[in-house]
Amino acid sequence: MTANDEYILEILQGVGLISPDQAAQVRAAAQAEDRPVTEILARSGIVSKLDVLKTLANQFGMDTIRLEGMELEPAVIDMVPLEVARRYKIVPVFKSDTTLTVALSDPLDVEALDGLRYILKTNIEGVVAPLEEIEAALDKYYAVREQTAESMYQEITQGAVQTPTELQQIVSGEMETTEADAPIIKLVSLIIMEAFRNRASDIHLEPMAKKFRVRYRIDGVLHEVESPPKRLQSAIISRLKIMSNISIAEKRVPQDGRIRINVMNRDLDLRVSTVPSNHGESIVMRILDKQSLALGLPQLGFFSDDQQTFERLIALSDGILLVTGPTGSGKTTTLYACLNYINRPDRKIITVEDPVEYQLAGVNQVQVRADIGMTFAAALRSILRQAPNIIMIGEIRDLETAEIAVNASLTGHLVFSTLHTNDAPSAVVRLIDIGVKPFLVASSTRGIMAQRLVRKICEKCKEEYKPTDAELRLLGPAAAQLEQATLYRGKGCSECRQTGFRGRLGLFEVFVLNDQVRTMIFQQVSAADLRNTARQLGMRTLREDGLRKVIAGVTTLPEVLRVTMGDQA
Repeated sequence: MTANDEYILEILQGVGLISPDQAAQVRAAAQAEDRPVTEILARSGIVSKLDVLKTLANQFGMDTIRLEGMELEPAVIDMVPLEVARRYKIVPVFKSDTTLTVALSDPLDVEALDGLRYILKTNIEGVVAPLEEIEAALDKYYAVREQTAESMYQEITQGAVQTPTELQQIVSGEMETTEADAPIIKLVSLIIMEAFRNRASDIHLEPMAKKFRVRYRIDGVLHEVESPPKRLQSAIISRLKIMSNISIAEKRVPQDGRIRINVMNRDLDLRVSTVPSNHGESIVMRILDKQSLALGLPQLGFFSDDQQTFERLIALSDGILLVTGPTGSGKTTTLYACLNYINRPDRKIITVEDPVEYQLAGVNQVQVRADIGMTFAAALRSILRQAPNIIMIGEIRDLETAEIAVNASLTGHLVFSTLHTNDAPSAVVRLIDIGVKPFLVASSTRGIMAQRLVRKICEKCKEEYKPTDAELRLLGPAAAQLEQATLYRGKGCSECRQTGFRGRLGLFEVFVLNDQVRTMIFQQVSAADLRNTARQLGMRTLREDGLRKVIAGVTTLPEVLRVTMGDQA
């Protein structure tokens, strides 16, 4: 509970809106649930949010207004730029000779008014309005000022920038520009902003023979969006390369860079990769949003039984825990969730990554740089002298790295890493194929988890449906599990871009090694025999976990079938 929450309770108690007993109850609930006292008060029906606003406004000598139904003048709206209005969550409502009156939802936010006075260089007075009405007004009055991709392309095509030379001068910085003079700069920013708004994880800019294609990867699936004119291809690529601090002149070899940008008050890191292709350089930007990374194990999609098993594994004092799956299956996110779960002041955690994607508080993260000899193996040898308790290796790629990881686990370290295998038991065979001796694999490995990502059904347009005969035939004998179940799918709405899906969650296959399995590994049995034994010991396959989530109504049968086609439940 914050100092502001305590102050609100004191004021409400002082004016007689709540009793001391009610204040104590609300205080306890707010602390237990880590929620604002205004939410607790409104939910319990003690005092409405509007009454709290009016009371606080009176305490500060401010008026309350209702924006709903008001028509604000465009000239007043124009006095506050869009980014400023959204940052401070305010709406300008009146203008007198020397004073601008703005509506804000928190009368305790004195810093917002001071910040506005400094930015706008004018006297600011505040009035109080409900937050939902302010957000609705921001959307209503500022939406028309946020250019869409279509209008931006039209602006450029109609001659805002006339020649390729002028384009190159703008993107290279040789020509001095303002925001109004540089449509290419605005266009690149718009492409990134639209990707962020649509929750995209990647932006793909691909030169084709007759067009410059732009695609966003949303929930793991690529969606093509409106493409800019082909003639702007070189200018857009040059602008992105400048932002990424990579060479504009070099177009023959792949290059990697990074862009740090603020979009809608969120600090984003974009990992940029360029590759020469037949029709120009192809660019892929991976969007890394630090605030949106779900670092709790429950958010990954575990059911309670698998989560308890996994928590036991990551709480061990030594050994290796491997996470397997193809590229893009969420392995790195799972490892970060593990580190976040076990990160305590009495433990030293060091990671070796290529690249370091997200900064984790309290964790020592080492960036691999092969160009100067800082390989996974070289970094691992060095960090073992740093006396860590827990080591995370981005990926085991070769025998040298694998042997150091095994030796570290056998000398009292807990080691997390990833492998590219289709299922959990195959990871054992993969390590032996790399060259690790079977008895070392058997003695060091504590558990292996395979995972995939499936899209979640959009809650806004969720509806019941019957699976098709073709889908049931693909399931085989497992189709019997669905006979009495109610299945769901997304109908498609504006919230999910008519896809029926919003967000993703994991399917998991948790393989815990015991003495029987270790003996089999030492005897170098096949992956199929390991898999059969693991299932007899209670391991649930990816498809079986997926079917549980279909029955629970969080994903669809076609989604599970799509990512587990090689799996037989």
